[in-house]
Amino acid sequence: MINNERLLSTFLDYVRIDSESTHEGAMAARVAGDLKAIGCQVSFDNSQDKTGSDTGNLYAVLPGTTDGEAILFSAHMDTVVPGVGVEPVIEDGVIRSKGDTVLGGDDKSGVAAVVEALRTITEKNLPHPTVEVVFTVCEEVGLRGSKHMDYSKVTAKKAAVLDSGGDAGKIITAAPGQYKLNAAVIGRRAHAGVAPEEGISAIQVLAEAISNMKLLRIDEETTANIGAISASYATNIVPERAELVGECRSRRDDKLEAQGKHMMDCLQAACDKFGATLEGGLTKAYSAYSFGPEDPFVQEVSAACKKAGLEPCLAASGGGSDANNMNLNGIKALVLGTGMAKVHTTNEEITVKNLEDTAALVLALAVQ
Repeated sequence: MINNERLLSTFLDYVRIDSESTHEGAMAARVAGDLKAIGCQVSFDNSQDKTGSDTGNLYAVLPGTTDGEAILFSAHMDTVVPGVGVEPVIEDGVIRSKGDTVLGGDDKSGVAAVVEALRTITEKNLPHPTVEVVFTVCEEVGLRGSKHMDYSKVTAKKAAVLDSGGDAGKIITAAPGQYKLNAAVIGRRAHAGVAPEEGISAIQVLAEAISNMKLLRIDEETTANIGAISASYATNIVPERAELVGECRSRRDDKLEAQGKHMMDCLQAACDKFGATLEGGLTKAYSAYSFGPEDPFVQEVSAACKKAGLEPCLAASGGGSDANNMNLNGIKALVLGTGMAKVHTTNEEITVKNLEDTAALVLALAVQ
């Protein structure tokens, strides 16, 4: 029922539009025009000042023709770098860039699938409940768009977020929360050759703290990592300041709190040992969510997969998405696979079949 030729053409058009994070304006304008042509009510919020984008999040509503429960479909419009000048190439049913940029299937595969499903609904006069859409900005730089969404614009209490790797049919039922760690150790400067004993090396303190941290894979639900440490001094100066950037994640909030506290305790203990001062700390990036296979919406999505000829596959994720913020704001959100692969690299790809299957799944969900 999906017009696969038009779907592919739309997807290729979308990936050719430059939309690296904070520069989604051109993409938003094109998609807004497509949604208006379908007959959707289209609007934007005023989140630019908070997200740093050149446009707000894009909202659309296709009024229902039945009394069924409203459903929200979501994807993000931004891409990672390098995403300027994308030239898609199709070979043996696989879509890639020519090799010097990302493709942008993350997440324009989701955007194209939703747009084509809505086109099909209106062209075929298919009965449907109210269908709402939000296409966000700045997802790739900290989920800023969904964090600063105008949730009063959304009435649906369930959402399908088209933004995961894995073939169409994959359903992410659990994802972690995350803490960002930004800390600085303040020691005391001294001449490293004349009076090193008068100094407190911030680098030494930081090394002590990191060496005592449990990092990387903590358990099946929890991870932690140090991404960067920075200090720049001449070798004859005992460094007085060193900075650290890291994170921890867990699909259980109690484990997330415990790991974050552990990392902070290690930093404080090292500062106390050497007489240094600790600045900064943890910032909550997003919260975890988890739904069991018996959850009604999980069952609804699984049934839609089968209706679209797909085998549902329930999975947990180690990464965050707009669904984390939606769940935090009272919308039950699941992330669905679109077939995107090797994302965030210049080898990114997606099969034409996965693009078609994703659109078919959106249609099956929308007309239930």
